[in-house]
Formats: sequence, structure tokens, C-alpha cells
Amino acid sequence: MIRPPARPAPAGAVYFSLLGPLTAVRDGRPLPLGPRKQRIVLATLLSRPNTPVSVDVLTDAVWPDDPPRTARKNLQVYVSAARALLGSTGVDDRERVVHGCGGYRLTIDEGELDTLRFRSLARAGRAAGERGDLRAAARLLREALDLWEGPPLNDLRDSTGVAEEAERLEARCLTVYEDWAEIETELGRGAAAVDGLRDLVERHPLRERLRVAWMNSLHQSGRQAEALAVYDDYRQLLARELGLEPSPAMAALYKAMLGRGRTHRAPAAGRESARGTALPAAPRHFTGRREELRELLGLLGAADERVVVVSGPAGSGKSAVALRAAHLLGDGFPDGRFHVGVRREDGSARTPAEVLGELARLCGVRVPGGPGGVPGVAAGGGPGGVPGGVAGGVAGGVPAVGVAVAVSQGAEDAWQEWLSLHRALIVLDDVPDEASVRGLLPRSSGPSSVVLTARGQLPGLAPVHRIALAALADAEALELLGKLIGPGRLQTDPAAALRIVRACGALPLAVWVSGMRLAVLRHLPLAEFADRLGDPSAALDELVAGDVSVRRRMASGWQDLAGDDRRALGRLAGPAQEGGITLDGAMEALGCGERAAIRTVESLIDAGAVTSPTGEVTAHAALYEVPRLLCLYARERVGAAQ
Repeated sequence: MIRPPARPAPAGAVYFSLLGPLTAVRDGRPLPLGPRKQRIVLATLLSRPNTPVSVDVLTDAVWPDDPPRTARKNLQVYVSAARALLGSTGVDDRERVVHGCGGYRLTIDEGELDTLRFRSLARAGRAAGERGDLRAAARLLREALDLWEGPPLNDLRDSTGVAEEAERLEARCLTVYEDWAEIETELGRGAAAVDGLRDLVERHPLRERLRVAWMNSLHQSGRQAEALAVYDDYRQLLARELGLEPSPAMAALYKAMLGRGRTHRAPAAGRESARGTALPAAPRHFTGRREELRELLGLLGAADERVVVVSGPAGSGKSAVALRAAHLLGDGFPDGRFHVGVRREDGSARTPAEVLGELARLCGVRVPGGPGGVPGVAAGGGPGGVPGGVAGGVAGGVPAVGVAVAVSQGAEDAWQEWLSLHRALIVLDDVPDEASVRGLLPRSSGPSSVVLTARGQLPGLAPVHRIALAALADAEALELLGKLIGPGRLQTDPAAALRIVRACGALPLAVWVSGMRLAVLRHLPLAEFADRLGDPSAALDELVAGDVSVRRRMASGWQDLAGDDRRALGRLAGPAQEGGITLDGAMEALGCGERAAIRTVESLIDAGAVTSPTGEVTAHAALYEVPRLLCLYARERVGAAQ
């Protein structure tokens, strides 16, 4: 790799590099970084810049097996040495390493750390490519790659924590190299990438996208025989090592090259792979969720988070947010974007074998030894759903039939291998529990990402990033209602419109159903419909539009709860009022002591049936809420049982 150019920096500033061995330079002179354990602490802080790093994380990085009793004191010494090395910030003369409740936080600017500069250049390059400015994209990506000196942190990989971060950094660098090589091929300059791709394929022989980029660059350079040999070598390697075959996209590229002359240009890998994308239609009338969508796009675009859970009560818009993000990401996942439902049309859970079977079919994963090319798993299968396009609310699936069989170890291993070799986005929709998807998630860092939508928090999955969807804000709910009934009608009685969305609990599904009913019942005054929804005994009867029923969605969420949780929710639904339930109120409703009440409420929070405060508060100061429509349904069930 080309060594990084000298970075402009103020006199006396320190420039750190992680994309290679850990180094630090001040005024052009290398700085001594101290003994190995001190360098591990520094590398761990630098790998998570501007983010608190807990003492536990630092301890595990330095002493993965048996930390000494003096570990905390030793860490303080190492951090003190890092402070002395870094100095203060140039803006307000504050210390760069500070300790807070979340751990140690290192403040550092883009111009002082190569990984921050790399990320910034890569994002700018991809943005230029999305605008169609391929020359600018190639230049920016190449500038990012010039910072890559070799295997990141290769001198500290005997530390498990540092090694994991180094693998993430290397995966990011490989992805950017693939992006750059594909753009150079599109510009007709594939020959510029040939040698670098050959070197990288030697180091990462199972990475398919690298192979495809190498094939394209060789073919464009007039070296067709060598390009075809790249495919043959890869096919034999996969068969020998893993019992797999190249992806359908790569096989199609090989066949296309066989039929082309030397002067024809082969298609870029990402464009071929993207044709395999299988997503439901983008949600129509998508409204609200701006912060949550921005967070999800940022996580997936940065390629730092491999698994993201989007959770919320039934009808809160989890599927719509996930699908909106998947459609917006476009070429960010050149090996495809795929959506698979984890429930059947009746709401029951599909087996992991059924889900894996559909994933294997969509992604072209082959496992030797069984029927249909995907032995050991069931073929097909998919859950139903309410109509797609429910703005900020629900998105449907495509029903299908599958045969449940046990997932073989070979099938799971083949899926994991595919994830490690491809940059794809997988949306697993409406996950009922952790066991349904645990074997389908990436086991280690790699280029693919998975988004899970679930009513519950799925607390047994770790480490994952979680985004919880609350009710829409009043303005967002009114915006959604206005898109469905027309802004003119909304303005005829704004107060009644506000009563409607609040009676819906600002739940996107319920607002959507209300809007669809009012769009048909043009004669119905908004105030009269608001009165109907305001009646607790009639609200769920009103929230039906065609084959979409809010009561059915509430029933599905109710069935997901364990028996004890149902009984508890039924008791809490009685006193639940707008403004929330205190711990004392929960104790009275449940007829139990403080500890038992806390455990019960927290179990319902995990299941997505009760919402909790977003900030840290004591148990007695917290206000817990049961979403209004779920509360009405729970009261119905309690009344029917009496």
C-alpha cells in the first residue's frame, strides 16, 4: 500500500495512525508510545474516538484472561501517560482524555487520526458516486486508501479486543478498495486496480467481491484468459474448502465474459449483484421517524454496526422504518438487499429452518447434500402482513408456504460463510424472539449487516445496537393523517384532527387506518369520528379499514406475551391513565411488593407492552405507560374472562 502523505497539522500536534502499526508523529518525528500494555490502552481509546470507553472494556483488552487486583490502578497509570502524550485540545486547552460515568473519553479531531480521516474521505467518495460524479468519487476513495499502510494494528493483535477492532478496520478498508476498483472500471481505468486487487486476493482469497473486481479489471485490460482463470480458481477453492459454489451474480459474469470479445467491457460487480435485491415496495406516505431513520442510516452507512434491532409496540412502524432505510441505502450494499419475514400470515413464528431456507434461495447460498440446492433447510416461506406503504407504520410481506425442517450445521455454516464474503443488507422482519434469528446473525465482523424488527427488545441478543420507536409526535401524526385525507379537510377542524390522532395513541397503524376510513367516508365530520374514537368501548371497533384491523394487531401482540405477563398487563390496564403509572400504582394494581412489581414491569418493557422513560430515573420517579390501544384491548380480554 502507498504510505500516507504528511498531514498538515499545527506545530506540536500529534498525528496517530491505526491503519497499520500503531504510530504517533509530532512535527515529523515518531514518538515513543511506551510498553505494550500502555499501547493497547492507547489503541483502544483511539479506536473509539470521542466515545466513552468503559473500564471493563479497557481491562479486557489489556488482561483478557486474569486481570490483576491492581488492574484499575494500572489503567490509571496508562491513561495518565496517554494524557501526557496527547496534551490538551488546541481550542480551549482542555484535557483530551477525561473520565466520566461512561468511562474514559478521548477527544480527537479528524486531522489528528487516520481512521477519522479515512471515514470522512470514504463517505465523501460514496456520496460523489451516488451523485454520478465518478471521477471525484475515485479521487476521494483513492485518497482514503492512501492512508492504509497494511493490516491495521498488526503489532497488537495478540490482544483479543484490539484484534476485533483491527478486523473491523480492515473490513472497512477492503470495502472501500472494492468501491474504488469498481468505479475505476466504470471509468474505463480498470488496469489501475489490477495489481492491488491481486495482492488483496492473495491475502483474502475467499472474498468474492474482490475476485469479481479483479476479473473485471483484467477483462477490461484485455487479459480475458486471466480473468476467466480467476473465476475457475475461486470455484475450485470454494468447492474444496467449503463445499460451496460462486454466487449466481459471479457465475453470470463469468458466462458473460465467455461470450465477449477482448474489446468488450464486463459489467461491474456491484451492479450485477444488486439485481438480486428482494425488497417489498418502498412505504408510501412515509411520515415522521426522522431522527430514528437518520440514526439507522448512519449506523448502516458507517458499517460499524452489523446488527441493529428496531423495536416498538405493534403498529409503531418498525417495518416501514427498516424498509425505508433499505431502499435509501441503494448501492451501499452491492451484493443485495433482502427482506424476509419471520412470521407466517397468521402471526405464528416460522422456524429458523424456514427463514434460512428463504434467505438461501434469495441470496444463492448452496449447501451440498440435499434437495433443491439448499439442503438442510426448508425452501420458501414468508409471512403475510398488512398492506405495504403504511406511512411511518406498517409494511407488508409476501405470503408463501414452507416446510419446517431442522437447520443442519452445514446449512448454518454455509450461511455464515456467505455473510462473511458478501456486502449485503438483510432485513428480518417481525422477529418473535431471539431463538428465531440467533443462528442467522453474523458470528463475526464482516461486510454484511442485519436489521431486525421486533415488538420486544430481544435482550438476549448482544452485542447489537437498538433503536426503540415511541409514539409519533402530534405534528407527525397530523402530517400522516393529512396525507391520507387531504390537508384541506384537516384544516376544517384542526382541534378534532388532534383529538383523532391522540385517541389513536399516535400509533402510526391506527392513524393510517383512521385516515383510510375518513378518506372513504367523505361525509363524516372529523369531530364525530373523534367522538367515536374517544369512547373506550368503541374505539377498536372503529379502527378497521378493509382487511386491516388494529384489534387484530393488538391481539397478535397479546398472544406474544407469556401467561404471567398477560395477567399483569390486564391488571395494569385498569388503572392506566394518560400520564403513566407510577411504581406505587403498579404495586397496588398487581398486589405485590416493590421488587416483584419492578420485575413484572421490566418484563413487560422487554416484551414491548409497556414503555419506559428515555432518561435515567429512579424506580419510584419513573412513569410507565401502556399504549392506549393495547390498554383498551387488554381491558377487553380481562372483561371477557370474567
